[in-house]
Amino acid sequence: MSDIRSQALMCRDAAPLLAALDTNAKRALLQGMATALEASTAAILDANARDMQQAAAKGVQGAMLDRLRLDALRVAGIAQALREVAALPDPVGVVTRRETRPNGITIERVRIPLGVVLMFYEARPNVTADAAALCLMAGNAVILRGGSEAIHSNRAIAAALHEALRAHDIPEAAVTLVEDLSRETMIELLQLSDIVDLAIPRGGAGLIRFVTEHARVPVIKHYQGVCHLYVDRSADLALALNLLIDGKTSRPGVCNALETLLVHRDVAKDFLPRAAQALHERGTTLLGDAATQALVPAARAATEDDYAAEFLDLIIAVRVVDSLDEAIAHIRRFSSDHTEVIATNDDAAAATFVQSLRSAVVMVNASSRFSDGGQLGLGAEIGISTTRLHAYGPMGAESLTVERFVVRGEGQVRHPESRIG
Repeated sequence: MSDIRSQALMCRDAAPLLAALDTNAKRALLQGMATALEASTAAILDANARDMQQAAAKGVQGAMLDRLRLDALRVAGIAQALREVAALPDPVGVVTRRETRPNGITIERVRIPLGVVLMFYEARPNVTADAAALCLMAGNAVILRGGSEAIHSNRAIAAALHEALRAHDIPEAAVTLVEDLSRETMIELLQLSDIVDLAIPRGGAGLIRFVTEHARVPVIKHYQGVCHLYVDRSADLALALNLLIDGKTSRPGVCNALETLLVHRDVAKDFLPRAAQALHERGTTLLGDAATQALVPAARAATEDDYAAEFLDLIIAVRVVDSLDEAIAHIRRFSSDHTEVIATNDDAAAATFVQSLRSAVVMVNASSRFSDGGQLGLGAEIGISTTRLHAYGPMGAESLTVERFVVRGEGQVRHPESRIG
């Protein structure tokens, strides 16, 4: 038996213990994890400094380096996220529907844990704690396989989590950190269909393609965030400008940052020069169509590929459109089904925008940066699903459970003539 299969089996053996924990026990465990993380801040930051140094030496920069970096404030934020998860309603055992059939049987739909969740992620050490917390709150065990860029940070965070597990008499295997980062080990994990109930890759397109190509277990993809802002002809332009600046420049290296700006032709003359100036002041490059370049001469020409790009940088693609329908058609063509935003004062336009798009999150007069589990009341998130399975959009603890049927009767049988006696 391989070492990785042995680790996975130990994780699976811990899953029933977690499923049996009551709400108070799970909350106490997560609170203990948060306290252990705070107490380990110095060790975590020392480990992260090693990762940052090695990453810089390898030429890592931009969004990936920002995601990798930890400081005392970010560690405190990770601990706070665990406390927020602990305070959430427990999804396990919730009856989502109950009905009584004409024959007297009662049918309930009840949420239960998935079992073992396999998490792949890149330079995001916070995911080590977030994923563990959400899985535990949902009664699941978790196998964590982070990227090589964050290995020291992930070890330090996992060590703090294991300290809390031991203090609550839970096996450390409930949160299994895989330290063998070879491709062969990744493939082996993805073949464990008798152990792993769900795999979630969280990272770049290459990681997601690799996982989906090799998996024999169910996969929920957290794919690219090609997020759009459409400024309608009726929009409050000051409001739209705030949405644009926050969505593009507050943290450009995250998946809920804006990548494309669509502007109705009727307001483009007023809006685009103001927007271009504000973006330029914040170091943002504009790539535009001919109509955009006519209004903003500094804009570079945009290609079709630019409209499909997830820049994760201070770059934005811009297009002037003649109608709401044209904006919707553009989004349908280029969207990654992550997050779309409309700025409008027209309720009918807002309703059409929401109803016409199938993206996981659609927003009216609100920043794309709210497309986040914490901001949407989930505490933390394990990812943003762009796969239409049992979960779609930001995934919290409830998304790590499934519904099953519980049927209660008083001796009813389907065929009365089959009764004996």
